[in-house]
Formats: sequence, structure tokens, C-alpha cells
Amino acid sequence: MNTILFDHNREAFLPLTYTRPIADLRIGIITIKEKWEHHFSSVSVKTEDYLSAKFPITLTAENLWINAQVLPNQDIVDEINALQKGEVLVKGDTPIAFISEKFDMGSLQEKESKRNFTLLYHIWEIFSQNGEEIKNDFERITKGRKSQELDKLSVKVGGYPLFIEEGAKVESAFLNCKKGPIYIGKDTEIMEGSMVRGPFAMCNDSVLKMGSKIYSNTTLGPFCKVGGEVNNVVFMGYSNKGHDGFLGNSVIGEWCNLGADSNNSNLKNNYAEVKLWNYITQKFVNTGLQFCGLIMGDHSKCGINSMFNTGTVVGVCANIFGAGFPRNFIPSFSWGGSAGFFTYKTEKAFEVAEIVMQRRNKSFDEQEENILSHIFELTKTYRKA
Repeated sequence: MNTILFDHNREAFLPLTYTRPIADLRIGIITIKEKWEHHFSSVSVKTEDYLSAKFPITLTAENLWINAQVLPNQDIVDEINALQKGEVLVKGDTPIAFISEKFDMGSLQEKESKRNFTLLYHIWEIFSQNGEEIKNDFERITKGRKSQELDKLSVKVGGYPLFIEEGAKVESAFLNCKKGPIYIGKDTEIMEGSMVRGPFAMCNDSVLKMGSKIYSNTTLGPFCKVGGEVNNVVFMGYSNKGHDGFLGNSVIGEWCNLGADSNNSNLKNNYAEVKLWNYITQKFVNTGLQFCGLIMGDHSKCGINSMFNTGTVVGVCANIFGAGFPRNFIPSFSWGGSAGFFTYKTEKAFEVAEIVMQRRNKSFDEQEENILSHIFELTKTYRKA
């Protein structure tokens, strides 16, 4: 059946969902949409109008609509496959799936889900749930396939599996699989002296720099360059943290760059639970987490020696530099640092985006410009404040 993943409670995942539907968020090794493509052959998305040209929907006379917050396992897939027309599968107050020509749940009979599965509610769950999803995706991706051989000067310890895709280079690295698997994607490179603990995943064409220290539950999306000390971080893709400095319990969007020796705090000095900016309530909310670092939206950058306090949220197309800690919520299209922020003009931001994307053989085209222009207008109120 034609399957459509729909955005529900999208604001809970801002600023990452300013530039993508929930289905395009990466958690584990692959995106949510790619997970569902392992179960259904035709999968598209229903999202905001200004994103629909980049993320188009495919409609037929009968469609299976699934909440993109749901991370699939066989239990929930079986329950969805047993769903009848006229029913909507729910988990408490949250819709899970229904069958209909149009996106309309108004007249459907609710059916409470009896299965166990992961349903994302908060943006910080992208990193807090990442280790388990690496394990789940590892099984999806590698089942029945054979790994490339490990370099003879590299060392693998632990009982969890290691999988190396074709074209990957691993040179004189230490790979610890005692607590989870390690997935090394196609045409990636782990440079000499790197130490990695599973669960860990790096997607195609990504690079770990020399002497990297990578702790568990970390994912490098495609075309990332990462070095220094990294602990439980998800890089969506096309982003760089190429030098020394610590980054922990964080989510970094696409086309971001963290300058040399940049650091973030992931633990408060008083060990209290961390609060994080929430776009729905328009205030900081308690995450219930003791460890929570940096959330950074697409196309944002920070200069060398940048410092981020515990629980910092950075919007889209922000440019941060200078000494001291900037505030814990930095709106989209902000330019500055601890001394204060100005509006980052769109023409300047677009110039940088074009240069950065060209370096990865991607085009900053009219579609991309229209999306960022819309986000600039959407986020004006935060910059005024």
C-alpha cells in the first residue's frame, strides 16, 4: 500500500524541523523514512507547504498514513498491517496510523495500540534513544551481508559485531564493541590513532580525523568530518567538527561547522536536570536529563574556541563567534555571541550556504533559497525579542 509519513507535533522538534519533515530526521544509522522503507515499498511524506517541493507527497486512491514520530519495529508493523479501513490506531492521545484517501481522521474509530515500540516526543530523544536505534538499524542494514576485512594494524575488541562497507578505510584504529556494534559506511575513513566505542555509526563518505575519541551512541551522517572528543552525538549529515574540543549529548543539523577547540557543557555544575528552549511553550522546559548539550539547526556555524552552555539551542543559519558563553537560546539568522546578536542578513547567509554546499557538489538552488527565506520570516519574532 502507498505509505505516507505525516508530521505530528512538529514544533517539538524545532529547529531541526524548520528545514525537514520529522521523517527526515536521522536517529540511529538511517532516517525515520529510510527505516519505514525497510517495511513498505512506497513511502513519501506529508509536511509543511513550504517544504513540500523538496519533500513531495505521493497520493493514491487508498493510502496508509503513519505518524513520523513512530520508530518501526516488527510489532508495530504487524499491528499497522492488521488495521482496517475506518479505524485509527492510537497510543493514548497520539495518532499512530490509519488508512484513507485523504489526511482526515475525523470520522474514524479509535483503536488503542497494544504493542511496544518507540514513539518520539521530544527533540532530545534523538540523542538519548540513538544507541538503541543504532543497534536496530545495524540489524536492518547488515543482515545476511558480509563485512569487509579490518585493517591488520587496527584492533577490534568485544562481542558485538563490526561491519565495514565497501570502500571504507580504517587505519590503525581501536574499535571497542563491548557495549554495541560499530557500523562503518561506504567510502568512509577512520584515520590512525582513533578510538571508537560502540554503539557507533558513520554513514557514507564521512571521516574521523587522527586521534579522535568517540564514545558510545554517536552517529555521523553522510559527508561529515569529525575530530576531538565526542560523546552521544547525532550529526544529521554534511557537517564538520574537524578539530579538538568536546561535544556531548547533542544533535547537529546539516551544513553546520564547529570551529577548532569549540566545546559544549553537557552537565550543570550543580548536577541539576537540564532545561531546554521549547518552541511550543516559548520558554525553557525541564528535559528530565542530567546530561544534555547542544541542539544546532541547519547551516549554523561557530568560530574557534566557541563555548556553549548546558542545554543550548541554536536555530537555522546562526553565526556565533567571540569570547564567553552566548545565551542558551540563539534564534535563527542571528549573528554575534556573548556580547549580543544582530540579524544575519539573508543575502550574506545565502552566500555562505552556496559556497559550503558547492564543496560537497550540492547546489544551493532556488528551492533551498525559498525554504531558508521562509524560515527567516517565520523566526522574526525571536530576533526582535
